[in-house]
Amino acid sequence: MAGATDPAVMDGYRPLLRGRRHMAVAGHYLAAQAALQILEAGGNAVDAGVAGGLVLSVVHSEYVNFAGVAPIMIYSAESGRVETISGLGTWPGALTPDLFQREHGGEIPEGILRTVVPAAPCAWISALQRHGTISFADAAAQAIEHAARGFVMYPFMANILASHEADYARWPSSAEIYLPGGAPPEIGDIFVQSDLAASLSYMVAEERAAAKEGRVAGLEASRDAFYRGDIAAKILSYHRENDGLLAAEDLAEFRCAVEAPLRHRFMDTDVYVCGAWCQGPLLAHALALLQPETLGAEGHNSAAYIHQITEALKRAFADRERHYGDPRFVHVPLERLLSPEHIAAQRALIQAQAEPTPPSEEVPPVPRDTSYICVVDNDGNAFSATPSDVSYDTPVIPGTGLCPSSRGSQSWADPAHPSSAAPGKRPRLTPNPALAMRAGEFVMPFGTPGGDVQCQAMLQILLNILLFGMNPQSAVEAPRFATYSFPNSFAPHEAFPGRLNLEGRFGPEIEAELAARGHDVRLWPDWSPLAGAVCLIFQDLQRGTLAGAADPRRPAMAAGR
Repeated sequence: MAGATDPAVMDGYRPLLRGRRHMAVAGHYLAAQAALQILEAGGNAVDAGVAGGLVLSVVHSEYVNFAGVAPIMIYSAESGRVETISGLGTWPGALTPDLFQREHGGEIPEGILRTVVPAAPCAWISALQRHGTISFADAAAQAIEHAARGFVMYPFMANILASHEADYARWPSSAEIYLPGGAPPEIGDIFVQSDLAASLSYMVAEERAAAKEGRVAGLEASRDAFYRGDIAAKILSYHRENDGLLAAEDLAEFRCAVEAPLRHRFMDTDVYVCGAWCQGPLLAHALALLQPETLGAEGHNSAAYIHQITEALKRAFADRERHYGDPRFVHVPLERLLSPEHIAAQRALIQAQAEPTPPSEEVPPVPRDTSYICVVDNDGNAFSATPSDVSYDTPVIPGTGLCPSSRGSQSWADPAHPSSAAPGKRPRLTPNPALAMRAGEFVMPFGTPGGDVQCQAMLQILLNILLFGMNPQSAVEAPRFATYSFPNSFAPHEAFPGRLNLEGRFGPEIEAELAARGHDVRLWPDWSPLAGAVCLIFQDLQRGTLAGAADPRRPAMAAGR
């Protein structure tokens, strides 16, 4: 349990990194180091966040692709405003809405047909254009080095690559990179991605060629290198030759949406989440359903506490399934879903017992996962991003080192579904960076990988801090749970009614009591990466200090001073 360490001596199993100038926390230690280098050189939170995010697309390329998705949230300390950059691509214009039902049995198949427009390059560059101070060359320098010279393979990535060996072997261009010598790299090997380094370097060269016109123009040239230049040409050629759907206009005309976030007030704290093009509003919905006084009285991580949160999550997930989709195409009634009347009606449905469901012996699939990075700089600006897209369910484009976003896996083939696949429409994204803020007291960017577990883990960490006063590292390390009583966000969208997974550290008494309440309880290992890997920075505005917490469930790390 969280109390297994002595709080007088240890913050947790991993130390809470404390500082007073700036801080970065990321899903991989090399990304946190890259962000810190930018901060130390005088860059701001956005500069550092982009640099660290680009490194994640190299050192986490099993789960994060430079040509994937990258939703971003940015807080400006000077203006007090929070904005989001969607970092999520659209279905190609050539898609017919009934394609997958007509030709693929109602499934969105793995491979090139689930490709949506790559959005991450636009998102990173847009962030630099709007709020950064450095060039793309400076932001990409560490990523290029780690791709060109290689980095040392570590256990988490090695295990993912090995478990997907057969998937990578389906495409020669993928096998060439991820199965060097015909087999997955082993722990301790140096893993090189030379084509990826070349793609990033080409964007840098195009930026430098336009540098005389200024920094913003140079950034636009680096963007055009991807969406209109040689990289686009290679992507489009591969799609033409392999019956893909992407066309030149899909890439050339694409721009990430820049929007205001959704703000929800909980325990005198403003919690900012992204819009209904992702699952971000689910976090606000779950918070609205929970009553702090009742939860506090039940006791942290008691069976009653877990039951209340689980049942609230089920109702929030039901509304996600019923309503969420690209707001450009469907009406998502967030105001009504978060209204006192709707929340009261849903609370009334939460009973002491879960609805009985027949147990299933099937196991929820491991999500096509992601990573996370957050940064706070010396001026108090904050950056929160959840870049993603796996490299094992769609082919690498030869000569690029890139897998254009396979996030079409998060759409539905059924045209009646609010998140159906349609030309120009965005899938409903699981990655959802967030930020919590209490005026005059603290600012806290936070997020996690984990697919449908993301909002569940983020919710538990928020409660650990706001309701129970845990320090950030203890809050991150506390044992977690997750419900699977809803259709999976990833195709083929399986559901596991009644399923509740617990980390083993809860113990048999909690397991038995939850089973008696009607839950189909299953156990994760004690420190399961399936429970997410939350990273956060707590900026204490009253003390003028920073605290960075990194989840030991994955290779996350904090760096700062």
